[in-house]
Amino acid sequence: MNTDQPCQVRKNTISQLFANPVRLLAPMEGLTDPLMRQILTQIASDLGRPYDWSVSEFIRITQHVLPAHVFYKYVPELHHDAKTSSGTPIHVQLLGSEAQLMAENAAYAAELGAPAIDINFGCPAKTVNSHRGGSVLLDEPEVMYDIISAVRGAVPDHLPVSAKIRLGYTDTSRMDDIRGAIASSGADWLTIHARTKTQGYKPPAYWDKIQNFNTLSIPVIANGEIWNVEQAQNCMEQAATKHLMLGRGAVTRPDLVAQVDNNAENLDNTATLLWQDLIAHQIKFLEGAAKSDVVLVGRYKQWLGMLTKGFSEAQTLWEEIKREKNKTVIINALQASVR
Repeated sequence: MNTDQPCQVRKNTISQLFANPVRLLAPMEGLTDPLMRQILTQIASDLGRPYDWSVSEFIRITQHVLPAHVFYKYVPELHHDAKTSSGTPIHVQLLGSEAQLMAENAAYAAELGAPAIDINFGCPAKTVNSHRGGSVLLDEPEVMYDIISAVRGAVPDHLPVSAKIRLGYTDTSRMDDIRGAIASSGADWLTIHARTKTQGYKPPAYWDKIQNFNTLSIPVIANGEIWNVEQAQNCMEQAATKHLMLGRGAVTRPDLVAQVDNNAENLDNTATLLWQDLIAHQIKFLEGAAKSDVVLVGRYKQWLGMLTKGFSEAQTLWEEIKREKNKTVIINALQASVR
């Protein structure tokens, strides 16, 4: 067998994946969990603009190879060909600082059916950074290289390995070093949140700085502060890439991915998704799996609070149920909000 064949298969796969502008649903800890992924990918699919893929919340790698049930907890889609019920592929994201351990866990995730492995170098959370994970490693490009190359060497040759980064940790002074580490690591594509860790999620995002990575020979995906079509367009122009990952804006306006693509094709964007269209999805969320109704109601209120930025009806409902703890009462209020 030609040993170059699996590598060529991977290259062909990546060429196909990026033949057109890709639209991804971002991994957001505590927000785009399996239930939220299911809802958002279903809406996008129903609108005829499905996400090309989504990335799981990060799975923290610390001391050993995790058992299968942990991977299934974060990515239950692995039981179903690593796809949501609407057919959106889910890539498995890992976070850690020990190259060999990351590689061993990536190999096991691949055995369980992961279609691709993504490596998190972007998480700005203090608890994660203090344990040498996420964006703090942007100050150690040599460690980034070790991790990516070890993972690349551990998973089957035909499976893609990608990385997600920010522009830097405290500042952007190490961008050249970061770019060099990515270039030589074997990563198949790169997603960039256009802010440093220190800048957190505070506007603006510095989309133009993503251009510094466009000299790489791999696709670059832009992310950060994309709440509407105009910002999506500005991001693509300033970053000089046609590929986008949508995060909080996609939770606030679940039709954002459709609006972005419709705009790109000069199609009508008016009333892409109305409040009444969202009712059934919100009820499905409230009827989803969770440790308890208390957890589920709390998660739903988090989503509803974000929806208030995109739908005036959400603000009215929020005022009505913000102190309510009974799930049935909230579902009844939801149903009544369109009568």
